[in-house]
Amino acid sequence: MTRTSVPSFPERLRAASSSAFHLEMRDSYTPSDPTYLSWTRGEQVDALDAYGPWVELVSEAVSRGITVRRARIVSEPVTAYIRFEHSVTHMNLAAGEEVRWLPRRQASDIALPGNDFWLLDGALVRFGHFSGDGEVLSEEWTEDPAVAKLCDTAFASVWERGIPHAEYKV
Repeated sequence: MTRTSVPSFPERLRAASSSAFHLEMRDSYTPSDPTYLSWTRGEQVDALDAYGPWVELVSEAVSRGITVRRARIVSEPVTAYIRFEHSVTHMNLAAGEEVRWLPRRQASDIALPGNDFWLLDGALVRFGHFSGDGEVLSEEWTEDPAVAKLCDTAFASVWERGIPHAEYKV
């Protein structure tokens, strides 16, 4: 039996033709991330160095004309992880991402999918599945038009209300 390989996220982002939108809705991610752990110990972290492959991937996409946006729905007061994420977001901006933050209390009337997602070209959705403490478990891809529409509408609503990174204070 011949198995076909499933394209990776980087491969799919490289194939995008217009947009890549990411909605994050958790207050903690990857608590075992060495860069995060260094930050919690008060050490100076170099996000551009630590996340270099991501910076390169996004920079390449943006240079091809892909609009890359990230919106984060966060509880306030924010968690330590969100403070860390905010402190390293300059890395996302340097790569060419646009980033906005939305306090969770301002998202109560937005229909949101149950999981964080990436929406590529308005049609391909990648859901991320995490453990309760934020460790990555798996991903799920779909091209279901109804799911893509839900994600597109949710992202647009969050983006419209979101606070640009430079203006959001943690």
